[in-house]
Amino acid sequence: MEGLAGFDTVEILLGGESLLVALADTPERRSRGLMGVADVGDLDGMVFVLPKPSGGRFWMKDTLIPLDIAFFATDGSLLGVRKMEPCIADPCPKYGVEGLWQWAIEVPGGVFDDLSADAWLDVGRDPFVALIEDE
Repeated sequence: MEGLAGFDTVEILLGGESLLVALADTPERRSRGLMGVADVGDLDGMVFVLPKPSGGRFWMKDTLIPLDIAFFATDGSLLGVRKMEPCIADPCPKYGVEGLWQWAIEVPGGVFDDLSADAWLDVGRDPFVALIEDE
């Protein structure tokens, strides 16, 4: 899992299924994300946890593999999924959804092909509750 040093891992529940993901819960970790990562190894992906809802977008600069990203509202409801390709020339496209999201999960490309539109992220457990309580 080269490129993921310094990231904690956590288990999250998405649509009732357990995922083991790297935790991007600080500005530095969120900014780095999966840049330079060629293989997520034994992990399912990465979860981006924001302290408050945002309309921010993601880009694929210095990212080596195609990724799917799912965006979730504060209550854990799925707002949308985007397929992202590595950026090979500036300006890099930016990927987002309409509305505000607080959680995003990146996985290797194709993993979310069958993700149900009514899938929910369980935000009633760590790391989500701990972050909200810290605010």
